[in-house]
Amino acid sequence: MRILVTGASGWIGSASVAELLAAGHHVLGLARSDAAAARVADLGAEVVRGTLEDLPGLRAAAARADGVVHLGYVHDFSRMEAAAQTDRAAIETFAEALAGTGGPLLIASGTLGLASGRVGTERDMADPATHPRVANAAYTLGLSARGVRSMVVRFAPTVHGAGGDHGFVAVLSRIARDRGVSGYPGEGLSRWPAVHRLDAAKLVQLAVDRAPAGTVLHAVAEEGIATREIAQAIGRFHRLPVGSIPADQVAAHFGWIGMFFGADAPASNAITRELLGWAPTQPTLLDDIAAGHYPGT
Repeated sequence: MRILVTGASGWIGSASVAELLAAGHHVLGLARSDAAAARVADLGAEVVRGTLEDLPGLRAAAARADGVVHLGYVHDFSRMEAAAQTDRAAIETFAEALAGTGGPLLIASGTLGLASGRVGTERDMADPATHPRVANAAYTLGLSARGVRSMVVRFAPTVHGAGGDHGFVAVLSRIARDRGVSGYPGEGLSRWPAVHRLDAAKLVQLAVDRAPAGTVLHAVAEEGIATREIAQAIGRFHRLPVGSIPADQVAAHFGWIGMFFGADAPASNAITRELLGWAPTQPTLLDDIAAGHYPGT
């Protein structure tokens, strides 16, 4: 198939492009800059210049494709509502192009906020009030009624690996280095799901090839790692003391990431594994921290 990929030069997108190409697909990779275009071309994909805000450009690109993998997103915490609106407009544009074709439309979502006090599963649906992006996932699943093979892949909050992850764990490592202690909120028993980027990319490819319409999938390899274990791994790498940060000091110590790192958010992958035969094989998050992939620089 000809697959349009947004976010094609990004952390998850670039690995997904490689998997889709290896599976025999022709990939059109959306690129908003010269650097992104060079990255997409180096991967072996066809470059499509454009942005998520350019709806006519997205429409033209999607019209050339048999399916869309939508991994691009404007990750700006100060403009969450606007970012979700941009995302929704892009999804609606892709839906128009794919309606009635049975072609795949895969969008990215997340597992945070999925369930409270228990392990979240693919059958759980998050409350739209938790984040404006949640409603976009529900809309996408409903597109199966319009002849679109729609699917939502919920990624673990940490998609880790070597060479370029600037997400949560990279921030935690930098905080530990700067403050001289690798901290964890409270007792450190909150559970944090994770997946290696190469395992996540393999799931994207399997979903494009095999997932039925209206499917929710979990790109989660590790159901939940205790935050204390993550802090201990970071502390060992930096040779720093490890300690609990009391609840009334979490915001001051961690900044914006404290509210996320303190959340107990385990998530299962059992349904995903059974449906697609997905079997994560890459190193664990603690392995990658120990290997020096999160130096905190």
